[in-house]
Amino acid sequence: MKLSFLRKYLNDIKPQFEEGGKLHAFRSIFDGFETFLYVPNDTSRSGASIHDAIDSKRIMSFVVIALIPALLFGMYNVGYQNYLAAGTLDSTPWFEVFLYGFLVVLPKILVSYIVGLGIEFAWAQWKGEEIQEGYLVSGIIIPMVLPVGCPLWVIVLAVAFAVIFGKEIFGGTGMNIFNVALLARAFLFFSYPTKMSGDTVWVATEKFCGLGNDLPDGFTCATPLGQMAQGAVPSASVMDSILGFIPGSIGETSIIAIAIGGLLLLCTGIASLRTMLSVFIGGAVMGLIFEQTGASNIAWWHHFIIGGFAFGAVFMATDPVTSCRTPKGQWFYGFIIGALAVIIRVMNPGFPEGMMLAILFGNMMAPTIDYFVVQQNINKRLKRAKQI
Repeated sequence: MKLSFLRKYLNDIKPQFEEGGKLHAFRSIFDGFETFLYVPNDTSRSGASIHDAIDSKRIMSFVVIALIPALLFGMYNVGYQNYLAAGTLDSTPWFEVFLYGFLVVLPKILVSYIVGLGIEFAWAQWKGEEIQEGYLVSGIIIPMVLPVGCPLWVIVLAVAFAVIFGKEIFGGTGMNIFNVALLARAFLFFSYPTKMSGDTVWVATEKFCGLGNDLPDGFTCATPLGQMAQGAVPSASVMDSILGFIPGSIGETSIIAIAIGGLLLLCTGIASLRTMLSVFIGGAVMGLIFEQTGASNIAWWHHFIIGGFAFGAVFMATDPVTSCRTPKGQWFYGFIIGALAVIIRVMNPGFPEGMMLAILFGNMMAPTIDYFVVQQNINKRLKRAKQI
């Protein structure tokens, strides 16, 4: 079979990066670049544990593809909210609205990848290890779960913190306890709360590359969750909330776009249906309790279509590294996340978006849940063995 020019070139220079080669000190960088372009051609070593027929790079690629609908709509919604606030939406072509949002969001994605991958490359080079593909997903999720008004320098700090303290010190991809993207968001929420909450961060307020509108200084726009936290019923219509034409984090507003990505993850077997479904069941149970007791001013199902509930259930709670791995444990894990998210939203107005803290708490509890599920199975088998 004829090799491509790039593949042939990589094969020619590869000996220079192997043991005894002049560039062996930079082998981790070469390996990372090669595996980014091509599926590794290595077989598993003796004693290796194979969990799936699909390699990690392809898993990450499928997740990134699943995120694209929510990302593209989020870009359009960034432009939509700016032109809507300026009163020029009806007279502006849709592609100009999208282009403005694309140009505003693109620098955030580039900064996330440049900083995150740069740290991973440097860390792998320092440790003499192979570069992993795990940040391919985190790098795109981090900008999607942030408000559009979040400055680039703040994203740099959040990414650096999340990659170093949430991933690398635990051993790298597959060893982290907490979801890396959520850890970045939590770092920002508690370190720079004015950049992550309030009514001034949800709409882009300045022209960009000659597109968009300059809005007045101090322009405010409350999200549905912000309105709920203040005791008011969200003003956005149900249809706008489902379609995603509401203020919110860049990639979290459109339920339809999130559902498209979720179906792809389920069809490819990457995400767990048990985890995803149980998050909504837990949220529904607590939502019904609060609705019936009068503690909440919105219907139980309304929690699913505002804020980051749907995005968290589809793309973060199902993270195979930080979630439960036993089938029964996944039911408990998802239920706890969904219920806790609604509890935080209703009972603590200081944290109107409870999904972030709920998933991080679930990440912390996942190993314990799996332990008790496995131990229960062991005890049942021992009991049957004694009866025999």
